[in-house]
Amino acid sequence: MLLEAIYHQPKSQYAYAYDEETLHIRVRTKRGDMDRVAVIWGDKYNFNDETITETPMEVFAQDSLFDYYHAEVKPPHLRFAYAFKFEQGKSVVYYNEVGFSEGKMQSSGVGMLWSPSGMFEFPFLNPIDVNKPPEWVKQAVFYQIFPERFANGDPSLNPPETESWTADAEPTRTNFFGGDLQGVIDHLDYLKNLGITCIYFTPFFEAYSNHKYDTIDYLKVDPQFGTNEKAKELVDEAHKRGIRVMLDAVFNHSGYYFPPFQDVLQNGENSPYKDWFHIKEFPVQTNPPNYHAFAFEPHMPKLNTENPELKEYLLEVARYWVEDIGIDGWRLDVANEVDHRFWRDFRATVKRANPEAYILGEIWHNSLAWLGGDQFDAVMNYPVTNSIIDFFVKNEIDAESFMGRLDQLKIAYPMQANEVAFNLLDSHDTPRLLTIADGNKARMKLAAAFKLTYFGAPCIYYGDEIGMDGGADPGCRKPMIWEEDKQDHELFAFYQRLIELRKNHPALQNGTFRFLSAEKNKGYVAFERTDSQDRFVIMMNSSDKKAKIRTSGFGKAAFRDTATNKKYKTKRGQLNVALPPLSFVILKEQ
Repeated sequence: MLLEAIYHQPKSQYAYAYDEETLHIRVRTKRGDMDRVAVIWGDKYNFNDETITETPMEVFAQDSLFDYYHAEVKPPHLRFAYAFKFEQGKSVVYYNEVGFSEGKMQSSGVGMLWSPSGMFEFPFLNPIDVNKPPEWVKQAVFYQIFPERFANGDPSLNPPETESWTADAEPTRTNFFGGDLQGVIDHLDYLKNLGITCIYFTPFFEAYSNHKYDTIDYLKVDPQFGTNEKAKELVDEAHKRGIRVMLDAVFNHSGYYFPPFQDVLQNGENSPYKDWFHIKEFPVQTNPPNYHAFAFEPHMPKLNTENPELKEYLLEVARYWVEDIGIDGWRLDVANEVDHRFWRDFRATVKRANPEAYILGEIWHNSLAWLGGDQFDAVMNYPVTNSIIDFFVKNEIDAESFMGRLDQLKIAYPMQANEVAFNLLDSHDTPRLLTIADGNKARMKLAAAFKLTYFGAPCIYYGDEIGMDGGADPGCRKPMIWEEDKQDHELFAFYQRLIELRKNHPALQNGTFRFLSAEKNKGYVAFERTDSQDRFVIMMNSSDKKAKIRTSGFGKAAFRDTATNKKYKTKRGQLNVALPPLSFVILKEQ
């Protein structure tokens, strides 16, 4: 055994409460090193040979170096002391806080009551500490709307020099096309027909720019979009159609024209708002800025969320839009640059207003520090985004690497955080999916199909479903194409069918996920999604050649192609499927 490869950390993503009675325990070993792994556990006040339990662990995830084992345990008294048992051939090694020992567990020093010391512990499963993301997110299909570019429903609100809304319109960093909240209301039935269950809006607070990430007033809808009353109408009309609403907030920085910042510019050290920002010295200058700002952008001064008065204002913003307007969640911009204490108070405020509100952080890297149940429910899953694109769209990694990347993410966070992770393939910050795929619709479909059959909450960027393209900002922010003769109706039907399949089968929402085939130097994968009702096997070929995919371990079983109704049967426990280049099949067990 390679003992140096073994890793476990109590009270982390390796040992956490999944619900109010269940613990998830994980341990890492060298890949392929162990014949059997088990967790040895009991009550920390009564841990002895007669009372402990040995629970086998299963390989939960793999990457090129390691196996990750997982077990689910329900300690009867909510207290949990434990160690690990590793078996390889005739060798047996135990592992606890004291370290490794061959043949039997070791302890050290004086234990509590009549229990030995030296065991790993989960001291008590306190219900208030359990991370409980909203259940509805597991079933959600999100749709991202950039308000200025989705639909113009009230031309009387158009800013000066609004440009014509045409299919060949060219967006710039500064131009306007007149999108507004009434336009969204007018097309809610379109979204319902597509199968959308939640809209994610980029900011619609009052701001100077077309993107609205430079907030002027956090408690007011931008006049070019409508009024607060119109926002309430939009939320109510969406709710009538079973569609929730998530709003983008920028609490890391404000806009240049935010009145408190203007006061600081005018009054310097005498401004009552000088501590609302991170001013390095006075007088304040903007070129170059002598204050902290988002990405060195002087028009986006960073907010000091430790300041009590600013904090009170922002927490009222959080409460108002959830409680008074009725939104169902917050997406938090540049969330990793705001202090953790603010986010803990933010969560408390939001969950008091609506315990089922979804709190989503924009973080592009490992986010475990924000996902302990005291700050965010989930983060935007950019590592999954990049892995899907690299495998299905750019053809830059093989199947084994793809599996390894995704399995690393499975082990990176507690399961409940992964179940509600926000999975996207493009957005207002990136080129559009079809453009990333160089116009190859087959590759676009492969990526979208994987996203819609993977765990976590999928999000569609407005217009992807009708074939819109566009490069990086501002190209990805074109006005939505509403002329039906210029929409890709076949692509719309594709998205519609997969969304309906996902919504009708919980196994595709929060069922188990397991790779069945992901080989080195291969361009195809197979995986299964299962729950107590259904079993799906999804096979996807991202190579330019025909693929014969062989999977085993099924026993006698029959499957049906959910698109064509073609039947497949196992032979000697194997399920073999031939796939054309750049194609996929979703099979449901009969």
